[in-house]
Amino acid sequence: MRVTMNRLHNAKNQNQGDHKKVLCVCSAGLLRSPTAAWVLSHEPYNFNTRAAGSDEDFALIPVDEVLLTWSELVVCMDGRQAAYVRALLKMLKLSDPPKVISLDIPDQFRYRDPELVNLIRERYDERTAK
Repeated sequence: MRVTMNRLHNAKNQNQGDHKKVLCVCSAGLLRSPTAAWVLSHEPYNFNTRAAGSDEDFALIPVDEVLLTWSELVVCMDGRQAAYVRALLKMLKLSDPPKVISLDIPDQFRYRDPELVNLIRERYDERTAK
């Protein structure tokens, strides 16, 4: 419990700056979401990013209350992850839950595959255009 409390406290550390905090989620947190975190942490976005997985049996870093508390936006790679995150948010009842979007990108790419990088940029821009 103490570890979670320390992590929750650190999630709101003011020294993180004013960059938008974006959590990128795929199933295992190994290929698509780390690639999305890398893309979104660079120009033209420059977000403060993290990557995690929705499948607790396979994810190196599973999506949890701390990461959701930390984030302002959750970028999911497909609809299954988006549904999982929304259900988790509903259960957690956070006072300021992050917005959740899905890029609808299938699990068929290597880490930082150029086609994946382009899809992330294209779909992110489409889904966040105002």
